[in-house]
Amino acid sequence: MRLAALAFLGGFVPALVGAALAGEAFSFDQVRAGLNSNRIHLVDVREADEFAAGHVPGAVNLPLSTFKVEQLPPPSEIPVVLMCRSGRRAGEALAIAEAAGRADVGIYPGSMIEWTEKNGPVVTEP
Repeated sequence: MRLAALAFLGGFVPALVGAALAGEAFSFDQVRAGLNSNRIHLVDVREADEFAAGHVPGAVNLPLSTFKVEQLPPPSEIPVVLMCRSGRRAGEALAIAEAAGRADVGIYPGSMIEWTEKNGPVVTEP
């Protein structure tokens, strides 16, 4: 992944801003760095009960069952990164966003499974 190398060189933000992001896959390290620097909007498309049971700090919950592109943060230089439990529902939400013309939306394919395997922080409060 081209962004992974740039993240460690301090080029994370310019790389994200200048990249053609539609469908871009973000790694665990990219998501963590983006959250730590407030340079990504992380959207978890799991159902509300799954989200409440444990989610990535800073993530916003927009369940796939009621997902509307209009609910995403407005297009900006800060990309939207979609996640779920395994990456499947995030992929479905990504397809919806891409069909609506959103070029600033990517996916964290590892989602919660990878996040917890790599000991990423998890919170249970909203």
